Amino acid sequence: MPSSTENEHGREYKIVVNTREKTVNHDEVGFDELVHLAFNPVPTGPNVVFSIGYRHAAQHPDQGTLAVGGHVKIKNGTVFNVHATDKS
Repeated sequence: MPSSTENEHGREYKIVVNTREKTVNHDEVGFDELVHLAFNPVPTGPNVVFSIGYRHAAQHPDQGTLAVGGHVKIKNGTVFNVHATDKS
């Protein structure tokens, strides 16, 4: 029987997105996935811009900002702050 940190796809990671704990089953998360984890529904429109900051990642540097299309290697406890702004 798998432990509480594993499933049929492999290890599960508990990360924090906008102060809410989320569980993912892969060791890397991308920009688009983080936007969807942060917002339900995802804000849309021609002037909506997202920015993502992170800390406690499983990479060097372990903190920074994530560019559109980028990915971050995670570990349990990696923290993400995802912001949506309207540039109008």
